[in-house]
Amino acid sequence: MSTIEKATFAGGCFWCMVKPFDQQPGIKSVTSGYTGGHTENPTYQEVCSETTGHREAVQIEFDPDVFSYEKLLELFWIQIDPTDPGGQFFDRGESYKTAIYVHNENQRELAEESKKALDESGKFNKPVVTDIFDAKVFYPAEEGHQNYYQKNPAHYQAYYTGSGRKRMVEQNAERLRR
Repeated sequence: MSTIEKATFAGGCFWCMVKPFDQQPGIKSVTSGYTGGHTENPTYQEVCSETTGHREAVQIEFDPDVFSYEKLLELFWIQIDPTDPGGQFFDRGESYKTAIYVHNENQRELAEESKKALDESGKFNKPVVTDIFDAKVFYPAEEGHQNYYQKNPAHYQAYYTGSGRKRMVEQNAERLRR
C-alpha cells in the first residue's frame, strides 16, 4: 500500500494551478488556498490586500508511486514564468509570487536540484527566481475558489487565455520538454 504525500506550490492565481495537476494519475486532491503568511485563517480579500504575507497556492495530495514529486516539479515549472520576481501574468504582488513549499528534506533536495538545473539550462534568458520555503500552515480558500475551472469554465478560460498564461504554458511545454 502506497503512502499519500503532500506537495504545495504557489504559481500566481490558484485558479489556474488546479487543472494541470488535477488531471494527472495518482493525484488524490488539489486544494486552492493560502500559505506562507502570518494571519490565521485569512480570507481571499485579506490575502489580496497584501497584508497577510500569504501567497495563493495549491496543496496537492498525491501517490508518489504513481506520480512522483519530480514529475510534479516538472509540471509546476511549465505552469509559471519562473523568472518573474513580481507575481505572475496580470497578477502582481507578494500574494502572486511563485514558490515551492517543501514538506520534507527529500522534497527540498529535489526542488533545489530542479531549480538549479532549470536555471543553468539556458532555457530562460533571465535567472529563475522562484522561492523554496519550508511548508507552513495551509489554509484552504473559500469554496467558490475550489475547482474554479470546473465551476466557472467560461470565466476560467477567458482569464487563462487573456492573462497570457495559456501562451506561456504552451511555450514552456515546448521549451522545457526539449
